[in-house]
Amino acid sequence: MGLGREQEVEIGSPPRFLLGERVRATRHIKNDGTYPGKGVGENLVRKGDEGYVRDIGTFLQQFYIYAVEWVDRGTIVGMRARELTSLDKAAARIAETTSSTKEGIVP
Repeated sequence: MGLGREQEVEIGSPPRFLLGERVRATRHIKNDGTYPGKGVGENLVRKGDEGYVRDIGTFLQQFYIYAVEWVDRGTIVGMRARELTSLDKAAARIAETTSSTKEGIVP
């Protein structure tokens, strides 16, 4: 028997996102009852919302939890890596590709 649905131990690798990194939510996040002041099932983050990683913690000594500040919403919500995508890394890849193409180097 395995560990169930999630067998990967993320904290064996470096965090996927860095402090201050700009990220976008890849799915809707609802309150599971752990967010104070909001009802269970109430939307906390909507897919496509953009925010900044403010802190990195761990959960069950297995997963990274990224405290993301959603500036437009005025909230900070703990998120898993699978729920986020980096906007800073995407912008860096586009800039790198653009500069390589201008120099005649195709990636």
